[in-house]
Parts: sequence; structure tokens; C-alpha cells
Amino acid sequence: MTETTVFSTALTADRKRRYVSAAAVIALLSLAGCATTNESTDVITLDRAQGSEENIASLSSVIQSNPRDPEGYNVRGSAYGRSGDFKRAIDDFNTALQLNPSFYQAYANRALVYRNMGKPVEAAADYNAALKINPNYDVAYIGRGNIYRQAGRVDEAFGDFNRAIQLDTTDGRAYHNRGLIYQLRGDHAKAIDDFSKAISMWPRAPEPYNGRGVSYVAQNNDENAFADFNLAIELNNKLAESWANQALIYERRGDKARAAKSYSHALQLDPKYDPAKQGLARTRVAS
Repeated sequence: MTETTVFSTALTADRKRRYVSAAAVIALLSLAGCATTNESTDVITLDRAQGSEENIASLSSVIQSNPRDPEGYNVRGSAYGRSGDFKRAIDDFNTALQLNPSFYQAYANRALVYRNMGKPVEAAADYNAALKINPNYDVAYIGRGNIYRQAGRVDEAFGDFNRAIQLDTTDGRAYHNRGLIYQLRGDHAKAIDDFSKAISMWPRAPEPYNGRGVSYVAQNNDENAFADFNLAIELNNKLAESWANQALIYERRGDKARAAKSYSHALQLDPKYDPAKQGLARTRVAS
């Protein structure tokens, strides 16, 4: 889901997502190129509307009217995060927490900004603080689970995603991320089940389609894989991995020309995307 990340407020839930590399899966299966990326998708998507000067000015006016209300700072901090002004976002979350030290959503929001600033230690501390206040806060389990995964602490990540699911989370990323771990472990049947659940919750996000497609490839179900990769492209045609995954199916079908075209398109989107580089080298030689 090159997901639009939504901050937690009293009214809205923070959403985060992350891809996992399927390189290990592909290596084991002697597949070439088909992959879900190893980049984190827990990024704050810049939103010109929510992060606009006009919107922030309006929120500032609300704060001026009620400067002791922590929710105002939490909401404005989210807007600053959306605009990419992480310093002001952190300042607002700090103020919200000074006014209400039990504001667990503000801890989770600050954690998200810290993650985007490349500060996973601080982010993990904030997720822990949120969970200490509210042990049933699924958003914090998902966020902390993603940090664990990035650190290679897969079992702990799996536990956090499981916990979010046990709490009946409505956030599809819990299933998506657990599916990626099943995939990494080679349990593709369970991975497909989780990706399908994520899709049912999150039908407009391309990531679970890519994830499920990779597991279909692992099961030699190229028809379903191709359908999923094409759907991922329809939902977001700016993801290099989707085009590289589509290219792999063309390559496996022996259609080198179309494979090379899709690999080339992937490289236009991300010149550093290795599966596309490798695939294009193979298909150009073979064409």
C-alpha cells in the first residue's frame, strides 16, 4: 500500500504498512525477478490538502481558541507530518503529551514521525509507551512489529502482528505484514490467506496483490499471479516492483519482448531496482 499513512487522533487511526523482500523466496524457488520490495512503506505520504498552509492555519486558530486542548496539537502535528515538516510535528506531539501524558495516540503519531526521520529506537520507545497506557491498541502493535521486522527480529514482529489480529484490528496491514512473514518462511498457503484478508480490508492498496502474486508464483500458479500483478499496476502504476513482477510472468511464458518492456518500465520508475536490472539483462540477451 504505498500507503497513505493516516495519523492517529481521537477520531482516526494511524495506518502504516511495509513491504518485505521475497528475494529469499525467489532464490529457493529458482525464480528470477519476482519480488516484493524490502523497502518500508511506513512512510508519511505528503498530502497537500491536509498539510497545506491553509489547513495548518485553520488548526492553529483552533489551538489559539483552546490552547490547553491536547487534541488540537495532536491534529496539527499530524498535518505538519503530512506536509513533511517533521520538526514542527514532533513539537506539537510533545506539547500534546505534556498536556495529557496518557494520550497514547499522540505517542503512536510521534513514533510514526520518528520512523520517517530514521529514528527507530525513539519510535519503538513511543510505541512501547502507547502500549503501556493502552495494551489493546492495535496500531501500536502494527507499528512496533514493523520496526522489529526492519531490525530482523521476525519472531517478535510476528507476535505483534498476531496480537493486533487477536484484537480484531480492522487495519489490513496486520494481515499483510503477517503474510509477508509467512511468505519469508515458505508457508505460501497461509501467506495467501493473509494477503487475501488484507485485500478484503484494503482493496485499493496494491501491496497485498503483489504479495499474494509472489506466493502464487511460488506455487507455480502463474495465472493468478499475473492477475494480481496487473491489479497492482491498475491501482498504482508507479511501483517498480509491480512492473518487474508482471515482467517475470511474461518471461516465464517465453515472451521476452514484453518482459523486457515491463522490466524497462520498472527501471524508469526506480533505476536502482535490482530485480528489474537483472530481468532486463536476461531478456535483452535472449531477445
